[in-house]
Amino acid sequence: MNPADHGAAVAAETARFAAAVKAADLSTPVPSCPGWTLTDLTRHTGHVQRWFTDLLRRRIQQPPTSREVDLRLPEQPDGYPDWLAESAAQAAEVFAVIDPDAPMWAWGPDQHARFWIRRMLFETLVHRADAELALGLTPHIDRTLAADGIDEFLTNLPFASPFAPLTAELRGPDQSIRFSCTDSDDDWLIHVRPDGFALATDSTEAGTADATVQGAAADLLLLLYGRFDRTSGAFHLQGDADLLTHWFTHSAF
Repeated sequence: MNPADHGAAVAAETARFAAAVKAADLSTPVPSCPGWTLTDLTRHTGHVQRWFTDLLRRRIQQPPTSREVDLRLPEQPDGYPDWLAESAAQAAEVFAVIDPDAPMWAWGPDQHARFWIRRMLFETLVHRADAELALGLTPHIDRTLAADGIDEFLTNLPFASPFAPLTAELRGPDQSIRFSCTDSDDDWLIHVRPDGFALATDSTEAGTADATVQGAAADLLLLLYGRFDRTSGAFHLQGDADLLTHWFTHSAF
């Protein structure tokens, strides 16, 4: 997928999110985000979209010192779905004029504007799934989109310790974990070493991984984000169970 695809998907995912919550009781708890209601979830997603949009608009070159942005929150909770849709519309206006290859500061390795467009997409998508799960719905995620989300997550996770401090403890004696899609050829290999962990540049490296997790792309994406249980029947696990426990204990995003 390219930045244009990511931008279009932000709009589509936001529309699905807004549609899911528009007729819902916004005081409904969100089990996958403990302590939050649908109001909290919607407000958070719109806040993130507006903040990232502001970063893109300003083409920031240094880490931001604040997450404050003019949210223009609705006066009543039932206004949140339309407010979220407006957040995505503001983002689309910026996507239309920004060069995705423009240099920008980013907390991940891709120091370009496209980082933030892609990050906004998967922040929105995962929280759309949270909303649907809270409403007793089964989230449906396009296979190609899910695979791109897995890649984005695993590429950026080694750089997430400032806000996900447990990731700094993802170390080990030269071990590896493979995540494989059962509905495509997509495959990712993670090396866990004494100095940290990283996504292998070539997932086809020879040799058997110390642990393997197999599942459909959409299920793997939600597993990596902590929304699904790896012991469910949706996944096939092989290899070092302690290594997998170590990974999932410390990779919370």
